[in-house]
Amino acid sequence: MNTQRGMRLHIGFFGKRNAGKSSLVNKISGQKLSIVSDIKGTTTDAVQKAMELLPVGPVLLIDTAGIDDEGDNKKLSEIEKEFIKKIKENNSKIISVINKTDLGELNDEDEEFLKNNTDKLLKTSAIKEDNFIFEFKKALVELSPDEFINQNVILSDIVKKDEICILVIPIDKEAPKGRIILPQVNTLRELLDNNSISVVCNEKELEKTLQILKTPPKLVVVDSQAFREVSKIVPDDIMLTSFSILFARLKGDLKSLYMGAKKIDDLKDNDKILVLESCTHHPVEDDIGRVKIPKLIREYTKKELIFEHFSGHDFPSNIKDYSLIIHCGACMTNRREILNRIEIANKNNVPMTNYGIAIAKATGILKRAIKPLLDD
Repeated sequence: MNTQRGMRLHIGFFGKRNAGKSSLVNKISGQKLSIVSDIKGTTTDAVQKAMELLPVGPVLLIDTAGIDDEGDNKKLSEIEKEFIKKIKENNSKIISVINKTDLGELNDEDEEFLKNNTDKLLKTSAIKEDNFIFEFKKALVELSPDEFINQNVILSDIVKKDEICILVIPIDKEAPKGRIILPQVNTLRELLDNNSISVVCNEKELEKTLQILKTPPKLVVVDSQAFREVSKIVPDDIMLTSFSILFARLKGDLKSLYMGAKKIDDLKDNDKILVLESCTHHPVEDDIGRVKIPKLIREYTKKELIFEHFSGHDFPSNIKDYSLIIHCGACMTNRREILNRIEIANKNNVPMTNYGIAIAKATGILKRAIKPLLDD
């Protein structure tokens, strides 16, 4: 139950107003999370519930407002059909549910459309007891991406039991007061679960830490912002990477993001670069995405480049205007969303990379930083 939102399987409930979405969410969760009413449009804002849904595991249920203004719940609207096609274009799985079967059946033509255009068709009535919950969970297991059933690892395939890993965590203006950020927490926890030996220090204490260790570490993981300084301290025979690169592998397509970074060498004056941030946050004076990365890449390329920033879950519609996309570390986003963004970028022939890989490229240590995870 302590799994962060970005590591959960997201299950969204979409459909017409008053189609019974909220009743289904309540039925699946076993709790009254959403208001149920005969009045159309009762759900106006998305309602989210993090829970454990066995045998799938940690999930996030999302109850949404109706996608139509008005409509007949006994037949599919063109809005619904277009919505289904759009979801399929994004390679997301769809379980279609014919609800309120106590009030009648969907017409044969629309039911055939659902069978042909969605991955699983279920029927139920939210006010009656039936086998729906069992069939719904079974469908989720069948359709869920493998990484949610068999969770990918962060670094335990590299650092084995009893091997040492040093985590270098700078304490700067962006570090949350009294806490460390999610990728650092998740990495540390995996090392502990794997019975590896974890050593944590900041970049100023790294040299001393290496000196007092009787056995060299198998791997040093650093916050991307300290890449340049740390790479000068860590001997070449010790593997080095960053939290951001580890999470590029965990939550995205590492090879694609790595290839995207090569575009940095081809940038020209006045090229536009899109910096994508998964979550909204208050930018600090020396913000990594708004200040540090633009400065590093301008210094590396010696070009006059235009950086534009975009925050949140939406993806800009004008990405063809950009020569490169640089995505954040995605600590608050799940893997499906990152893969979807990579797919959209690829379709539009816009290379995409992420913060850690871009910083490693601009500091001249990308090959070393990627080596523990990917053969060049």
